[in-house]
Amino acid sequence: MTTRRRSAPRKRPVRRKPARSKRRSPARRVWSFGDGTAEGRADQKSLLGGKGANLAEMARIGMPVPAGFTISTQVSDEFRAARGRFDPDLRADVARALERVGKRMGARFGDAENPLLVSVRSGAPVSMPGMMDSILNLGLNDRCVGALIESAGERFAWDSYRRLIQMYADVVLGLPQARFEARLEAARDARGVALDTELTAEDLRDLVADYLGLVEKQTGRPFPQKPEEQLWGAIGAVFRSWNNPRAVKYRELNGIPESPGTAINVQAMVYGNMGDDSATGVCFTRDPATGARVFFGEWLKNAQGEDVVAGIRTPQPINEASRAEDTHGLATLEVEMPKAYRRLHRLSRRLEKHYREMQDIEFTIQRGQLWLLQTRTGKRSAAAAVQIAVDMVKERLIRRDEALCRIDARSLDQLLHPMLDDSVPRDAIARGLPASPGAAVGAVVFSAEAAEARALVGEKVVLVTAETSPDDIHGMHAAEGILTARGGMTSHAAVVARGMGKCCIAGCSALEIDAARGLMQVGSHLIRAGDVITLDGTTGEVMLGALPTVLPEFGESFVELMSWADRARKLAVRSNADTAFDAETARKFGAEGIGLCRTEHMFFEPNRILAVRQLILAPDAAERERALARLLPMQKSDFAQIFHVMDGLPVTVRLLDPPLHEFLPHSDDEMREVAEALGTDVASVRSRVEATRESNPMLGHRGCRIGITFPEIYRMQVRAVAEAACEVAEAGVTVKPEIMIPLVAHPRELELLRELADEELERVFADLRMRVRVRIGTMIEVPRAALTADAIAEFADFFSFGTNDLTQMTYGMSRDDTAGFLPAYVASGILADDPFVSIDEDGVGALVRVAVERGRGARPTLKLGLCGEHGGDPRSIAFCDRVGLDYVSCSPYRVPIARLAAAQAAIAASGPRRATGARR
Repeated sequence: MTTRRRSAPRKRPVRRKPARSKRRSPARRVWSFGDGTAEGRADQKSLLGGKGANLAEMARIGMPVPAGFTISTQVSDEFRAARGRFDPDLRADVARALERVGKRMGARFGDAENPLLVSVRSGAPVSMPGMMDSILNLGLNDRCVGALIESAGERFAWDSYRRLIQMYADVVLGLPQARFEARLEAARDARGVALDTELTAEDLRDLVADYLGLVEKQTGRPFPQKPEEQLWGAIGAVFRSWNNPRAVKYRELNGIPESPGTAINVQAMVYGNMGDDSATGVCFTRDPATGARVFFGEWLKNAQGEDVVAGIRTPQPINEASRAEDTHGLATLEVEMPKAYRRLHRLSRRLEKHYREMQDIEFTIQRGQLWLLQTRTGKRSAAAAVQIAVDMVKERLIRRDEALCRIDARSLDQLLHPMLDDSVPRDAIARGLPASPGAAVGAVVFSAEAAEARALVGEKVVLVTAETSPDDIHGMHAAEGILTARGGMTSHAAVVARGMGKCCIAGCSALEIDAARGLMQVGSHLIRAGDVITLDGTTGEVMLGALPTVLPEFGESFVELMSWADRARKLAVRSNADTAFDAETARKFGAEGIGLCRTEHMFFEPNRILAVRQLILAPDAAERERALARLLPMQKSDFAQIFHVMDGLPVTVRLLDPPLHEFLPHSDDEMREVAEALGTDVASVRSRVEATRESNPMLGHRGCRIGITFPEIYRMQVRAVAEAACEVAEAGVTVKPEIMIPLVAHPRELELLRELADEELERVFADLRMRVRVRIGTMIEVPRAALTADAIAEFADFFSFGTNDLTQMTYGMSRDDTAGFLPAYVASGILADDPFVSIDEDGVGALVRVAVERGRGARPTLKLGLCGEHGGDPRSIAFCDRVGLDYVSCSPYRVPIARLAAAQAAIAASGPRRATGARR
């Protein structure tokens, strides 16, 4: 008999109560500060905005900051996503933070007997001064104005209420400011006074009643009397102001991203308009114009901060060091309120030491007590930036690498060109692209010939034209500045003007030019030849009449800073220069060689152009040889002068590159001149000119294709380089010539032309019985050349990336025709930047990387440079440093910019405290 095993009883499953889902509380969105404590820090600008982070930091280190709190930038994005609604948790957080503010300030928000009044201000991670909205005196209403009258006086109370209604109506309710200003003006007229400060308490009380009635009439609702409603209305309005037109435009102009948006600072109000023991002002720890280590600023007694900004009253100097010529007789803060001044000075020094940077500080003195409302890195001129950086290194506040990285390399433009005097008001009639910085004042001329003729008799002129061509080189040289209706930042006018150090505004589409009649229409202004205009190449503005200019000067601090940059950078910096004068300028600015000498610019001189036209239109080789024989000594002389100036430094000579049609005659007089020189008739010359025309010259018979089809031209140029080098070397000058063959797309092109060059060099050396080393290389400016760089490198000692043409060919767009659509591409986010200004790293940059890798893979000793306009752009220079180029080459006036940008790129790549020599 078998025994059955009893099965174990089945356990019933235990029923557990479902876990209560925990709602994840959002990250902290409200950050309090005040009374010596803070929840935030200075390094949280992306979260708290610049203003909020600095308020927290000031509170942490014991500065007298009115208590408040910051609503983080995270809420800005949430606000937009929620279509302008705030969640209950945020409202509760704000209420708690507001209660803490009240306790710290000894008042209570919404209390009728002891009201706490607050301000609501924006605070983006990147300073956007004046672009967004602010509202003051929130919490004031009909119930608590009486308490304010008792504590601060009747006039002050009614004036504060008046200001709140006017600001709130504008910012929150969207009512036109003009309607309130009209009533304010009427009140002044009725009293017979000019200033708001001269209105009596009764005037202001009546004005408040008038304002309240206006709000109700315009909106159909009374002005909000609940402080909480005022507060949240203000917070929403300030968040919305992130996308007002001026803020959007400012971000666009300054490259500020749309996200994360702005933070908001809610802070207890303190008042500088409570009487003669109260004041408000702004101070800088150093002079923002010169960088001098002096305490500098302005103040107003019995005023609010907006009075200083609005210019309602003339600000007074805080001390004698701040006194301007037109402030004599105005008392200083140092004299009027010595105790407050001494404390302000002491705290400002402490803030500068803490931040290790020049500070811009807003302050208020309320009944003798000093409050600091804001500190931030002070805006300054380029000259001041250099001076402050160098001084702070000497004071051991910062290191040299920090000093180099604190200066915007592009701002050095201000130090290299004449500038307009900023103290003089201006009224721009048009605006174009700021193609080349500086200022120009002169009489309008509409042709290069007129520019040269009038300049020869000592007249300063501005060349105004639809666009420039190489034919205009003499007029551009003669002019003080160039203004074009078409073209972009890298158009012919822009490139040549920067190389010359000339002020240039390009693509000014408001110009309607009638050169034949010698006039142009700009809006309602009719400007004739001979009328004087002023150009600001830094802003792109055009003004009628002559505005005064100032000449920048290099100081010892600039020279010292540049020496630090030279020790820090890896990239060598050369210059593009076509004449001995350009070369001298480049060397003065610290260029370490010539990276691009464009031989075609030499051909446009009036005494040479005829020989060039004979060369191109010659019916046979014999006639071409005669024309070349005339050009050879001219080219040789040009090269000899440049070699002499650049003693000991390399000079890269690019052989003839532009399309031949650029040199051809156009007018009947020019046709007759060429016909006489060739011994033929005008009809024959005209026929040959027509035969050379091309549908797309920039992709046609140019560059090395000229050398292949007319080898005698390149032979002449190689001989001129070699003879000049030998002649100068014999005189004791160290020459380092380099010959660059342009527009190579196929290795066989370079192979043939290198053979031609080597043969001609050997002939010269044999004839002269001496020898100099001449490097031969090519420009990489055709995408195919970049992709086959390994094969091309077999015949090259160096590559120089011609990124102007490489960008044109990669994008399939002409740089001279982009002004009409490229801004829309940038604005719509298709492109982050104009690819002709900053190199397109993903597209054009990828081709450069391929060429570097393949070229050096085939020839490890290959020297690599860049000679397009990108050679003077800091972001492009950083790219060149990362991919391992040996040098960049830019216009002479951009050399200091490139030197500093190259140092900044090396520091960013290798970390602080690096100091190495540049590649040569």
